[in-house]
Amino acid sequence: MSERTMSDEHKAAIAAGRIEATAVRDYLEALETHRPRPGRRQSAESLNAKKDAIDAQIAEAKPIKRLLLMQERRDVEAAIEALQVEPDMASVEEGFVTHAANYGRRKGIQYATWREFGVPADMLARAGITRGG
Repeated sequence: MSERTMSDEHKAAIAAGRIEATAVRDYLEALETHRPRPGRRQSAESLNAKKDAIDAQIAEAKPIKRLLLMQERRDVEAAIEALQVEPDMASVEEGFVTHAANYGRRKGIQYATWREFGVPADMLARAGITRGG
């Protein structure tokens, strides 16, 4: 039985596909993370104040209330951490602009689908993705 080997061109195409997919995924994840949500955005200061208030209540609370406050404190701590872990949007945008058109062409992703996901029209234009294909 003979061994199958991949050509160098095939290996290069696979590597390019991985790079494109990673760039698109990183941008889409960053876009979802920073998508505006209903309500006022909380600052680190207001979240820290909320955490301090929860800590003050925990000592006096009855067991069930204390359990709920402990969970609320964890939720606030996670929100504070999320504020500190900001992706480098310029970097992920540049990767998207460089690779999205080829990725979309290979995967058959239409302009309207990118827009439905929430990718801004100006970002698609920068990437060379148009309504006509």
